[in-house]
Amino acid sequence: MNSFVHLHNHSEYSLLDGMSNLEKMVAKVKSNNQPGIAITDHGNMYGAVEFYKLAKKYEVKPIIGLEAYCAIEDSLKKTNEEKSPYHLTLLAENETGYRNLMKLTTHANLNGFYYKPRIDKNILEKNNEGIIVLSGCPSSELSRSIISTNEEKIKQTYGWFSDVFKDRFYLEIMDHIGVPHQKEINKKLMEISKNNNLPIVITNDNHYVDKHDHEAHELLMCLQTNSNINDPNRFKFDDDNYYIKSTEEMWNEWSEIPSGLSNTLEISDRCNINLDFSKALLPKYDCPDNKSSMEYLRELTYKGFSKKFNESTPELIERLDYELEVIEKSKFPDYFLVCWDIFNFVNSKNILSAVRGSAAASLVLYCLDVTKINPMEHNLVFERFLNLERKEMPDIDMDFEDDKRNEVMKYCVERYGKEHIAQIITFGTMGAKAAVRDVTRVLDLPISVGDKLAGIIPTKVGTKIKDALEIEEFKSLLNDSDNKKVVDFAQKLEGTVRHASTHAAGVVISQDNLTDDVPLQISTSGEENAPPTTQYAMAAIADVGLLKMDFLGLTNLTIISKTIEIIEKRTEKDFDIYEISKSDNNTFELLSKGDTFGVFQL
Repeated sequence: MNSFVHLHNHSEYSLLDGMSNLEKMVAKVKSNNQPGIAITDHGNMYGAVEFYKLAKKYEVKPIIGLEAYCAIEDSLKKTNEEKSPYHLTLLAENETGYRNLMKLTTHANLNGFYYKPRIDKNILEKNNEGIIVLSGCPSSELSRSIISTNEEKIKQTYGWFSDVFKDRFYLEIMDHIGVPHQKEINKKLMEISKNNNLPIVITNDNHYVDKHDHEAHELLMCLQTNSNINDPNRFKFDDDNYYIKSTEEMWNEWSEIPSGLSNTLEISDRCNINLDFSKALLPKYDCPDNKSSMEYLRELTYKGFSKKFNESTPELIERLDYELEVIEKSKFPDYFLVCWDIFNFVNSKNILSAVRGSAAASLVLYCLDVTKINPMEHNLVFERFLNLERKEMPDIDMDFEDDKRNEVMKYCVERYGKEHIAQIITFGTMGAKAAVRDVTRVLDLPISVGDKLAGIIPTKVGTKIKDALEIEEFKSLLNDSDNKKVVDFAQKLEGTVRHASTHAAGVVISQDNLTDDVPLQISTSGEENAPPTTQYAMAAIADVGLLKMDFLGLTNLTIISKTIEIIEKRTEKDFDIYEISKSDNNTFELLSKGDTFGVFQL
């Protein structure tokens, strides 16, 4: 029985280029009875962990890779010649290859970014272990050499890859009607294969799941290039074959090259990655005098306890010892020490801070001067924050003055090392209203069409277009063919990842070099000397065992801090905000009137 594995696939994480939802992508190959599938997004590994988990769920082999951009010469050069880097398909053969992919994409994004995130042959050679390389699409170095009919360059190119990667190098052949020189490229690749005994592998450059997604994908490309569907000069895919084809379709199209089809199975068999989601990659706190983390945490806690409480009671001691026991058994003493260290710096610099959420229930954190509210006074339940049955890491939401957050980040970088700290990425998706307006624009319809439709869609967070279809006014507009066309396409694009940005608060600190566990890229936060951003979002960060912390900069705290300065200047006395009455009638009168402007998370 013939089979096939798709090794060249762009998900929606090839932003505004790929349209394939990861779960739909994996479900499609499962329904095709294809044993595996690769993810090869453009220059990034955004979806790698999510893809891996979904493939395991559907009992399909996950092959993690990327379509890298390779500099013409040097990824550190930024010249006109380097504006059009080569494309290259890279697949992780094992865990070593997976880690090398992370190092390569980190280099490409942090050091080699020039229009695109770029690697080069030198960095590729240094990190080639465990990576299978396919020669690439028509934009690859080998294909461009073939188009230029430069025989010396052709030999030099396939020779280099063959020398470096040995039996991990395959000549990649695909066939897309609208691609210039495709037939010419394929013919030459077959000749190279025959004359040099280099294996061929057949791929399809998939950008969407099903054939009928082609038109919606064209609109997505218009969004990327800021053009519309009627623009004769717009960038487009000239055929509708960039979808995940069945095994029968692939064998029917490529029956004359059976080895190229069977080699997809060979590569799939070679690629075996097992990601360990049971690890806890917590930062290790460097304790003084060779003390263990738990010894030092206990010492700091009791020292703080003696300052916070004039006298100890059996109830207080029992609670404190209980919390310390849970922290020790949960193996989180280093986490608490890191939090103490950060707030020790913050307090020493008189940066106004606060902690939100269940962490306020910890007496240990109160004694460490991380939280400012005595949980015993308010009967707060520690188990809501941390208990032995809970598998997740504790979550301490830290708030700082917004104009001082960068100062806190800078301290953490200096304290724990720039290789060990990063901000966390977040992805924006197309909402219902935005999808309707975007589709209207790229269909070259009057703006009023999209505005009218979008205006009826409820503004409630999470509202889908399907919810609007229950509204009679909205349904009646679909009698118009233009309106119906807009809504049909908008539903196909709704929820697609549109952009990546830096999470407002998320920070990760690791014991090891971060690139051992997560790929990185340049931060979009706009803050000076900001640490890089992970390419994995919050859920994936937790999956790989990294510690996520929240550093949120709040304007509210800045305003309060400035107010305290003014009060102290006018009264010439120290002012402690935590000594303000908690039962002030004037305050409650304002709140009862709904006069809550400027009050954060009431």
